[in-house]
Amino acid sequence: MDHPLIDLIHARIAEAEARGEFDDLPGAGKPLPRLDDPEAALLDRLAQEAGAVPEFVTLTRRLAALREELRETSDRDRRQQLLREISTMDARIDLARQAHLR
Repeated sequence: MDHPLIDLIHARIAEAEARGEFDDLPGAGKPLPRLDDPEAALLDRLAQEAGAVPEFVTLTRRLAALREELRETSDRDRRQQLLREISTMDARIDLARQAHLR
């Protein structure tokens, strides 16, 4: 069963096409991006346009900071703590990357 307003929707689209409102749109003539998860596509696009980055990117940046601190730290206890954090961060990055690819 069609939506009750489907005829009105089609009429409005046809009128807009006749007026040329769809001419010269950005991306015209280019293929649509591949969508692995159509249900999350809008949310993903909005997050990307807002400058959001995937969790694994944020975690990778944090990992780089931890490694830099490890290079600069001579305190043995702090180095051991950093090594534990780095190990944990590696695992978190792998999980976040797998979740992002789904």
